[in-house]
Amino acid sequence: MNDASSTSDLPALKPGDSYVQSFARGLAVIRTFSAEAPRQTLTEVARRCGLTRAGARRILLTLETLGYVRSDGRQFALTPKILDLGFAYLSSQPLWQFAEPVMQTLVADLKESCSAAVLEGQDIVYVLRVPARKIMSINLGVGSRLPAWCTSMGRVLLADLDAEALERHLQGVQLQQHTARTANSLDELRLRIAAVREQGWCLLNQELEDGLVSLAAPITDRSGRTIAALNVSTQVNRNPPETLLAQHLPRLLEAAQSISRLLQIRAG
Repeated sequence: MNDASSTSDLPALKPGDSYVQSFARGLAVIRTFSAEAPRQTLTEVARRCGLTRAGARRILLTLETLGYVRSDGRQFALTPKILDLGFAYLSSQPLWQFAEPVMQTLVADLKESCSAAVLEGQDIVYVLRVPARKIMSINLGVGSRLPAWCTSMGRVLLADLDAEALERHLQGVQLQQHTARTANSLDELRLRIAAVREQGWCLLNQELEDGLVSLAAPITDRSGRTIAALNVSTQVNRNPPETLLAQHLPRLLEAAQSISRLLQIRAG
């Protein structure tokens, strides 16, 4: 389980009018559940959150009373009702209402999967995905997270940060050699992000997974700031980078610009 769910990673704030510690701990409990840990005992939840068994028990029973958690003997699991929390975000953002039909058209044209993501901490979070076929060993869907630094959408989002914000982000990056092509130093990563900023799009060639290539473009607001990223992914043996740049990039940029214009019209 990712230690990011631990309460040790919660902001160092004291309980008060602007910070409710019990609520923060409740969210940490929810985050302990994942594909790797879909069912947990009270002891496991407490350990992953850094809580006492009594504290974890109170939170789990509260979540169970509200219908977000169910128990079966000694084990607890999330219920489908937890999706309401994520869908509240999606339904409150007009962007995704505009993006989905554009993405569906793009997938139909290119016969490749298309995704949209936003930056959240060190990760990108998938907020919309229209799959064409399974091309990765990673099972991706809405809510999935990947490290921003080694994804095409992440680099598009990082390229829009100012110098100070980008440097803060990079200091939190934990480099990992996913493939022989992965950036192996922060200096190399800075250069690759700078290239994305210069050209306005990102091609990621087998840095996250062998055989996987992807293209990403920014979705912007009226001020020109990047608020999300759009990408298409494929296998290198089916569409090498040269083909992606010649045939897929123009369509991807057009789709991203179309979504951006729709959003800007709505905001206006």
